Amino acid sequence: MKLTPENIAKEIATGNWKPNMYLTNMSIAYLQKPENVAKGLRLFPRVPVATATGHYYKYDKATLARDDVKRKPAFGKVEPSIMGNEEDTYSCKVDQIIMGIDQITALNYQRAGVAGVIDPRKAKTIAATEKMNTHLDVMFSKAFFKAGVWQNELEGVTTTPTAKQFYQFDNDNADPIQLFDSLCVQIQREGRRKPNKLALGVDTFTALKSNPMILERVKFGGSTLNPATVNERALAELFGLNEVVVLDSSYNTAPLGAEPTMEFICDAKGALLLYAPDTPHIDEPSAGYTFSWDALGNGQPVVFSHFLGESGTHSEFIEGICAYDMKKTGDDMAMYLKNCVSEESE
Repeated sequence: MKLTPENIAKEIATGNWKPNMYLTNMSIAYLQKPENVAKGLRLFPRVPVATATGHYYKYDKATLARDDVKRKPAFGKVEPSIMGNEEDTYSCKVDQIIMGIDQITALNYQRAGVAGVIDPRKAKTIAATEKMNTHLDVMFSKAFFKAGVWQNELEGVTTTPTAKQFYQFDNDNADPIQLFDSLCVQIQREGRRKPNKLALGVDTFTALKSNPMILERVKFGGSTLNPATVNERALAELFGLNEVVVLDSSYNTAPLGAEPTMEFICDAKGALLLYAPDTPHIDEPSAGYTFSWDALGNGQPVVFSHFLGESGTHSEFIEGICAYDMKKTGDDMAMYLKNCVSEESE
């Protein structure tokens, strides 16, 4: 059977495939902790959808932003206001992960009382959920946290900036507060939504923490016992944003069996300023959304099942599935900044 949302829905409806709600709820409980949410989902909020493919209305600022309210004439009426009716499509494709459990080894660990493996199914479910988060962050990074994607893009330079350029943040002439203030005004004017989130690569975040302009603004906010700290919250307050997200998730790019090659998933020298609603809804404008197929009809993003291995292998397996489609839904509600830090800072 081809693994598609439609086929999975049929298998669930006929009882041929039964989700393991204990494992599914365990994964959901893990994901509900803010620190366990994939970084990409904090920027492109998740919107549950009942069907794996469908349409959504596009935010048409050209007609919505026009002043069409007119004085009603006596004994008459005004002409109807014309609204754009653009739409786009989403298509959630199924992603799957399967993790095995050796029952004999697991039994030995359980009898020895080794912490963390008393319930091997729980351990594998949490591990699989973390892998799903890594996959989502990789999807977000490859598609949206890079140059050449957004219509609004700036480049950091070491010399005097010209059009669509800015001083790199490790340059003594850089004024990040003034820069982000002006970018917020530009995006609000063009996209009709004030940016409320800023995603930072690791090197970009490090450079901002030691930028002289920022240090000057925060240094009087501390004391000897409680010194001022430039962290995500401090930067959010300085830039007038709701949230600053440091994209510090890493992953192993080496093939199976090779020495690990650990790298940051997202461009360490990049930054993305954007608007995304705190309460996502398919009809609410946003720079981007993550459409998430609701397989069980309860609003949950993942489904887990459990099955035994072939007879005599003394093995069992944990299976996790999810179906997402990350979409850029408001190109003019974001600004990508590339090369925020000089090469010398590496």
